[in-house]
Amino acid sequence: MATSYKDVVGKARRAFNMGKTRPIEFRRQQLMQLKKMYQENRQTFHTALKSDLNKPQLEAEVFELDFAEKDVDFLLSKLDSWVKTEEVPSIVPGDKSYIIRDPYGVVLVMGAWNYPLQLALIPAAGAIAAGNTVIIKPSEVAPATAAAITKFLPKYLDQECFHVVCGGVSETTELLKQRFDYIFYTGSTMVGKIVREAANRFLTPITLELGGKSPCYIDDTADMDISVRRILWGKMFNLGQTCIAPDYVLCRKEVQNKFVQKAKEVLLEWYGENPKDSPCLSRIITERHVDRLAEYLKDGKPVVGGHHDKTSKWIEPTILVDVSFDSKIMNEEIFGPILPILNVETPEQAVDIINNREKPLAFYVFSTKKDDTDMFLQQIPCGGITVNDTLHHAANHNLPFGGVGHSGMGAYHGDYTFYTFTHLKPVLMRQFDKDQDAILKKRYPPYNEEKLKILTS
Repeated sequence: MATSYKDVVGKARRAFNMGKTRPIEFRRQQLMQLKKMYQENRQTFHTALKSDLNKPQLEAEVFELDFAEKDVDFLLSKLDSWVKTEEVPSIVPGDKSYIIRDPYGVVLVMGAWNYPLQLALIPAAGAIAAGNTVIIKPSEVAPATAAAITKFLPKYLDQECFHVVCGGVSETTELLKQRFDYIFYTGSTMVGKIVREAANRFLTPITLELGGKSPCYIDDTADMDISVRRILWGKMFNLGQTCIAPDYVLCRKEVQNKFVQKAKEVLLEWYGENPKDSPCLSRIITERHVDRLAEYLKDGKPVVGGHHDKTSKWIEPTILVDVSFDSKIMNEEIFGPILPILNVETPEQAVDIINNREKPLAFYVFSTKKDDTDMFLQQIPCGGITVNDTLHHAANHNLPFGGVGHSGMGAYHGDYTFYTFTHLKPVLMRQFDKDQDAILKKRYPPYNEEKLKILTS
């Protein structure tokens, strides 16, 4: 297996070294082919996402296929401006200074199972736009989507430059022994550490899109009906299997009581008396994850939901109260439709609680108090913030998306995706000019005070 990976990476490297991916028209054509793949195989991808996660069509379309297709449109619209060599001011008269947008080379993109199409192919599209060759490793935990990507990608993209490799832990371990020029990984913090260790062997630059516990603060000035809907939407989308889903709520006890009452009404309105029968809810990815989530149900009092069924990979939308800050659910990323509510008396207390934990990927604040909101914006170090809603900062391609600390390193989306996979190569052009050399020769020994004054003036 290691030999075959060596061959795959070697093939991609030869294609890059030959300059095959550098022409702008080649990049453009490959991106258009990627878009064509989405358009011509939409139903197959929907079926795969349904098989892996029981994704409702709306969720599969909005946050997978349409999201990925619009990303390609954005890349195509900006490609010409991005790739231009930029002239910048020089220090010495007569010099010319430039920045060349240089592709790194062979890029490894490792996708995640919760959004198995877009988390593999949006980074890959950015790497293509930047002029790299790409090895794509879809998540084996979402096998139907991985199989669809493996089937279709070689039919649409250049087979020398772009490759799909599949496999589990042992295969991924072997793959990471190869030398890449950039690695982009989306997944858990635990595996992210392993990927970074592998990258360190060759000092390979890396982006880690990880997760963590993304808190949500709500005070008594927030519109409760709107707030509950927006928080529950962010929590229940993909049945909570979203890296920036609100992980837990911090609020006063009085706010908690109003929140729970409104949540009961909203969940009934959305999913009916028996949420398990609702066509609007996904399923947990594996039975193992159902077992993990079922353990969390013991860490508090369910005031909404609380049921689960391992055989159908089902966890009911659940709200827990009377949760301890030391409990297991408060020390691990939930990644499911369970929302603990913990009580604080002041926003300052909420800041202290959040900042005594690892830096979250996202933070959400629901309030009309500008001073309190500004305090959170300034004092909470995290990947990104949405005020009075959830998830939406990640949907704006004008904003970078990424974590900090244990929630990740590096960022992408929009312009940031292109520059993630691009080395800004500085170039200085100098002529054999005697007048210029009269200035430059002051740098040569023997040194004296006069030369020092000239060179530092």
